[in-house]
Amino acid sequence: MNVQAGPDLDLVLADIETLVSCESPSDDLDAVARSAGVLAALGERLLGTAPERIVIDGRTHLRWRFGDPVVLVLGHHDTVWPLGSLQRLPFRVDDGVLRGPGCFDMKTGVVMALHAVAALPDRTGVSILITGDEELGSPSSRTLIEQEALGCTAAFVLEAAADDGAVKIARKGVSLYRVHIAGRAAHAGLEPERGVNAAVEAAHLLLAISRLGDANAGTSVTPTLLRAGSTTNTVPAEAEFAVDVRVRTVAEQDRVDAALRAIPATLPGASIRVEGGANRPPLEPGSSAHLFAQAVAIGESSGLTPFQGVAVGGASDGNFTAALGVPTLDGLGAVGGGAHADDEHVVVAMIPERTLLLRELIAAALADRERSATGHGTPAGGRV
Repeated sequence: MNVQAGPDLDLVLADIETLVSCESPSDDLDAVARSAGVLAALGERLLGTAPERIVIDGRTHLRWRFGDPVVLVLGHHDTVWPLGSLQRLPFRVDDGVLRGPGCFDMKTGVVMALHAVAALPDRTGVSILITGDEELGSPSSRTLIEQEALGCTAAFVLEAAADDGAVKIARKGVSLYRVHIAGRAAHAGLEPERGVNAAVEAAHLLLAISRLGDANAGTSVTPTLLRAGSTTNTVPAEAEFAVDVRVRTVAEQDRVDAALRAIPATLPGASIRVEGGANRPPLEPGSSAHLFAQAVAIGESSGLTPFQGVAVGGASDGNFTAALGVPTLDGLGAVGGGAHADDEHVVVAMIPERTLLLRELIAAALADRERSATGHGTPAGGRV
């Protein structure tokens, strides 16, 4: 790679340290607001303009817009790490590896995005949206993301890369459910026959629901958190459990949803209530195919370390943009590993390469849109 074509690594590392050193657990509104302030200042220095601060339900999101959006650069600055994590896991760089809570997921990617856009000769048409609640499932930012993506010809998501630096070309969709069972309490020793055991009903449901998975289709249906009963000598009158569903296609997401809601109670007198549903639709391979081909071509022409495209089980905000029909490429952020774990880390040598890749992808998407607007070609993303 031509090092001169990439960003100044020392400056990027200093900015990553600044952002990682401001802890931002998703469920702490004040901490997320402080992180947004640090990020806003960092971005203003690089981009020459302050972002919009968008506060929804107390959660702070940042947006930089350069004209009408054509390309959406998407990330988040919240993390899963509680306040005080830096005392145990301080930011550091040793032997070419950067460490610190949230460095891989995904503060390094956020900094890379700002540096990539700052290096563009013309930013017109670029929107950068950095949200503050992705780790919670984006409850306040989903509509904002979808509104910003509408009309864009490309969305680039700065979530961390997969193993060996692979770009994420598909993600499973996620559905989350909570199943409530109502039975009838009775004394477990004196007259258990008068009760309707919600725990036993839950057991029947757990087995039935778990059978909705289809390994050949890549569909997993996993009961998780379970609670039942009130005391050890009482027939449980209530029970509830959570269900995590992961799917490759919208058709599978719809199939599981319908089947789960249709499962009847087994015990006479028991009743079932199902809450929840689709949290994120799948990011299917067709959404990323052209952008991935462009990324590979850019990598080859720029002499970057070769990378693959992989499908992953986890979801991101890229699922939302892809569901709107916006071509979406994910996993363009840090190369490393250990997301959400004590060994979270980033390979420093890959930061300039991936920042250059992002810059060139954005430039190509903007050029495609310009060619389409002037009648000299079809936009690579396939949308106008």
